[in-house]
Amino acid sequence: MRDIRFASAQFEHRDGDKAFNLDRIQQLTRRAAEAGAEAVCFHECCITGYTVLQTLDRPTLTSWAEPVPEGPSTRALVEIAREAGVVVMAGLVEVDEEGRLYNSYAVVGPDGFIARHRKLHVFISPFLSPGEGYTVFDLGGVRVGILTCYDNNLPENARATTLLGAEVIVAPHVTGCTPSTMPGRGPVDRALWENRQRDPARLRLEFQGPKGRGWLMRWLPARAWENGVFYVFSNPIGVDHDTIKPGLAMILDPHGEPLAESAALGDDVVVALLTAEAFAIASGRRYLDARRPDLYGPITRPHPEGHRPVTKPGWALAFEAGEPALP
Repeated sequence: MRDIRFASAQFEHRDGDKAFNLDRIQQLTRRAAEAGAEAVCFHECCITGYTVLQTLDRPTLTSWAEPVPEGPSTRALVEIAREAGVVVMAGLVEVDEEGRLYNSYAVVGPDGFIARHRKLHVFISPFLSPGEGYTVFDLGGVRVGILTCYDNNLPENARATTLLGAEVIVAPHVTGCTPSTMPGRGPVDRALWENRQRDPARLRLEFQGPKGRGWLMRWLPARAWENGVFYVFSNPIGVDHDTIKPGLAMILDPHGEPLAESAALGDDVVVALLTAEAFAIASGRRYLDARRPDLYGPITRPHPEGHRPVTKPGWALAFEAGEPALP
């Protein structure tokens, strides 16, 4: 591991408006580069919009999808990266040669395409296929892994990505402020977002409390600490289809301590220096050496015959518990 300066961005995307979203990515990438970042990370499906995907039929979803890396959005990201001189990471809907659709996350640099991660645990649309493997790549001497949103909910995914050599895990999300069975969680009134200039304190309390940051801090630092890796968390802010998202872009060190985070009630970029010495002394590095794989048979045991993995978000469980369903 070497020292590297990473950026995490948050912005309010527009559903289905790729031109607008790519323009915001370009502007925020410039800000990241001006702050000295070598790489900047944006949220899940930031090019297309995310929660809106649940409303699309297959033909419409397919019309939103593009090949990666040959598609126009990936090419646009390369031009953004080339102009700013940094690595850019952003999410979109991908279609492959067989017509399968994926929630994908593309990584590009000034010299072109670098890597792609297909989300492992998809649920927002029945037409999306899950990815089939982990993603770890080299970024000029730093090993970087990607886990998209729900992928991070399973500690096995973060551990496997670390064991494949990741020193930094990039975690693009669209999360927070949704119905939940957990006490204190739930959606944020859109009126608070619309009134954020006149009454920022009320909205900030919602975002910083159990609906937003309070929930993140239950598990996000643990993923960094238990594996001894840096974590780069990105998330949209503002209107995402029929929900309000809290932003909270954050970069954590291998002890799980935030190095940089945003409390802005709007588009923002945070930048942090990830150092080799912090990585080297992380507790999680010792835990990796202490593993007993000979005891881990129950973890790798297949599901009973006929059982298929079920990925279900907390807001779906809340609906089953009696909350009103999303339209």
